[in-house]
Amino acid sequence: MSSIYFIGIGGTAMASVAVALSHLGHAVTGSDTGLYPPMSTYLDEHNIRYFQGFRKENLESVRPDLVVVGNAVSRGNEELEYALDEQMELVSMPDLVRRELIGKNTSIVVSGTHGKTTTTSIVAWLLEYGGLRPGFLIGGIPENFGIGCRPSGRSENGFFVSEGDEYDTAFFDKRSKFLLYRPDIALINNIEFDHADIFSSLEEIKRSFRLLVNLIPSKGALIVNGDDPVAMEVAGGARCRVETFGLGEGCDWNARGVTVEEEGSSFDLYYKGSFERRFRAPLFGNHNVTNTVASIAIATLAGMTLEQAAEGLEGFLRPKRRMETVGTYPGNITLVEDFAHHPTAIRVTLEAVKERWPKRRILTCFEPRSNTTTRSIFQRELGECFGPADVVVMGRVHRPERYGPGGALDTGKIKAALEAEGKRVFLAGSDPDDYPGDIVRFLQGELRENDVVLMLTNGSFAGLKEALTESFQKK
Repeated sequence: MSSIYFIGIGGTAMASVAVALSHLGHAVTGSDTGLYPPMSTYLDEHNIRYFQGFRKENLESVRPDLVVVGNAVSRGNEELEYALDEQMELVSMPDLVRRELIGKNTSIVVSGTHGKTTTTSIVAWLLEYGGLRPGFLIGGIPENFGIGCRPSGRSENGFFVSEGDEYDTAFFDKRSKFLLYRPDIALINNIEFDHADIFSSLEEIKRSFRLLVNLIPSKGALIVNGDDPVAMEVAGGARCRVETFGLGEGCDWNARGVTVEEEGSSFDLYYKGSFERRFRAPLFGNHNVTNTVASIAIATLAGMTLEQAAEGLEGFLRPKRRMETVGTYPGNITLVEDFAHHPTAIRVTLEAVKERWPKRRILTCFEPRSNTTTRSIFQRELGECFGPADVVVMGRVHRPERYGPGGALDTGKIKAALEAEGKRVFLAGSDPDDYPGDIVRFLQGELRENDVVLMLTNGSFAGLKEALTESFQKK
């Protein structure tokens, strides 16, 4: 076994892989700045030692056999510069996963702009329920497992399920991560423009997905969203078996008769026009119905029966930060957290929340934090995606100084657009020393009995969840 050091260990995937390799017997350490739950808690619970901050002394004290460089780490990082000077062996996280975890197993890669974490979690759980003991890498903490990554139950001839991110791999490898996961079976859920910091256009993103499709062996399979024209366009070059899924009746795997119940959604599953059986999933929103249908298709390719898949779905638990109910407080105030940070994801998440609580007001707090939503690229779309919300709180734009004049998102314009629709809107963060306290006070004045407060962020929202929890408990 070797000594492995992770520069940027606090990332969701990095921390999960670090824990998985530790369980394989490797000596694992790492470092990061601004570590916060759930990943800091996750590392602590698994006894992974990490340093706060990047300093060459950290690497000097460990002298690892291998240094894993996170894709957020760039030249100028003190530890990276030291590792280069000392001629240490560097590897990207995706390449390490391919070498150490995928190996000779059947590689299932779940990709798409939206729904990757939930769909990967469903696939992994169904295979687990079917007794296949899959390995997996998931960009979150799935409740069914309590860990984000683990090795396959077999060293070879098993299954490994990866959440296939199109984001780049490392400072020295600008390929999309999913290109290193050697797909035998790939799923493309949807394709939209995102990651404006590394892609200049939708065409560039499509190129990465075409490369993924081109890696699938002829005896492999591609499962693609038949309702998404961009995904279907990209799938056109496949040299393997291709099957489609979706809500449209022209899809091979097709959900019809969707109904919403108190604890989830039910639907009739059709395969190539023939009714198979009714399924129930503890999830809300049409997007999660399609995620479920795609997962069922993958499970059958792995050898499971539809009956096994139906039974397994009954026990599925959502990943953390995916419509996760943080708590219910006096006055029947419900606090919900979700990772949504793209206009489409915000819209479908809000639709799902409204579907789950149709008679309750929704107060939505959104933090523009991703490298796409902090830019002005989605200025119009972000003014149009909050339809089901009754009240909208716009958090502070994360590091807008990175962009030139007119390059950053203008939350004032979004406020004007939403107010024109009759919504109550609050712009937070005018005083950096009073953030997110200003949000807490605003909500204290706005809350009514039975309200649902929804937090949307791919970060920590400056500790808003903890602040709201404390405030609601006292109410």
